[in-house]
Amino acid sequence: MQLQKERLFSNRVLVRLILPLIVEQALATLVGMCDGVMVSSVGEAAISGVSLVDMINNVILNLFAALATGGAVVTSQYLGARQEENARRSAGQLVLMAAFFGLAAMAVCLALAAGMLRLFFGAIERDVMDAALIYFRITALSFPFIALYNAGAALFRSVGNSGVSMLVGLLMNAINVGGNYLCIYHLGMGVEGVAIPTVASRMVAAVVILALAARPKFTVQLQRKNLTALQPHMMGRILHIGIPSAFENSLFQLGRVIVVSMIASLGLTYQTSANAVANAIDSFGVIIGQSMSLAMVTVIGRCVGAQDMDQAVYYLKKLLLIAYLAQGVSSALVIAFRAPLVGLYQKLSPEAIALSRQLILVHNGFSILLWPAAFVLPNALRASNDVRFTMVVSIASMAAFRISLSWVLCVQFGMGALGVWYAMVADWVCRSLFFVARTLSGRWKTLYHPDAGGQDPRPARA
Repeated sequence: MQLQKERLFSNRVLVRLILPLIVEQALATLVGMCDGVMVSSVGEAAISGVSLVDMINNVILNLFAALATGGAVVTSQYLGARQEENARRSAGQLVLMAAFFGLAAMAVCLALAAGMLRLFFGAIERDVMDAALIYFRITALSFPFIALYNAGAALFRSVGNSGVSMLVGLLMNAINVGGNYLCIYHLGMGVEGVAIPTVASRMVAAVVILALAARPKFTVQLQRKNLTALQPHMMGRILHIGIPSAFENSLFQLGRVIVVSMIASLGLTYQTSANAVANAIDSFGVIIGQSMSLAMVTVIGRCVGAQDMDQAVYYLKKLLLIAYLAQGVSSALVIAFRAPLVGLYQKLSPEAIALSRQLILVHNGFSILLWPAAFVLPNALRASNDVRFTMVVSIASMAAFRISLSWVLCVQFGMGALGVWYAMVADWVCRSLFFVARTLSGRWKTLYHPDAGGQDPRPARA
């Protein structure tokens, strides 16, 4: 009864945190699908080129997301410990680092765009390569803005106010979709019509969310003193969480690029197109899971900062159960409506349509059982500073299954994209087993040490 009276998050507070996250993730997924549907009207080469570049872009975007996760964990822990000044310091340093990494990523990708595409996708047809190069160079300009937006959104989530990031995300997505429609259907701009609105929408979103975060009434207000002066200790705390997560997430996305390059090496455009279409549609099935992953960071981070591990366990179980129930429903709906969803994409070959439907069935059928344990649960571990274990498991599983097994099934056995997706399921099984075992062991509950700046002073062990 005492736990019931002193819970850090009431059901109403959880709903206010989670519901906007679901809406925000749904909007982002819908916009991604709309991009694909609209660019598919340009031709199969265009959608293939855009989808290949998006695989590389996702590596970069996951770096920014991991950095934002590190900032959200640290800020949430400070808020749980009732250290609001430190929370504001961490907020400022997060935004400062986001600006730096965003500019650095933009410069590298602009300078090496052609070389990167040839390295990963050299076997693709010439028209696909031309479309990819145009799209890559334009979207790289948006990297500083999406990095800053992610940082700002993470700060609002850390205080439990995900409604702000939802509304700003709605604005960003509206600009993106409206711009795509205008540029593609009225101005006939092709892949440029997808890329330019992406840059414009992310620029607006970054400016708006940072302006809101700088308001005096915001709990972790962005202050000039925390934005202009380097604070190595605070940066270290953020990077302690962010670097392993960034390394893990980026290698995960890089692994996806490698396996897509295996598919592209077959020289069959319909395989690449089907993989892109299935990826876009499958995103709907994991909207709930992605939202619960973000909620885990805020909720578990706050519990850990308050040094109340009983509540951390309580909310971990509660959020994971919600993720399983809700994602089961959403994945089942995607399976049921996969035919009309694939039908939204224009100018796909019959082979691409048939393969897309098959890939969607594989992904959503297995994700009902495996996805929350493989991807929601580890965010609870990260929020308690158990970042090294999640990194090691994720990288090892990716190398053994998502890459090595994909090569065997896709290339050696000639299964193409279908072989890659079966290897992906094997990766999910491995992750789930290790993360569930780690959670049950209780080791994650011992890694937060406030007297050592939130980090375990002893050498961490995987």
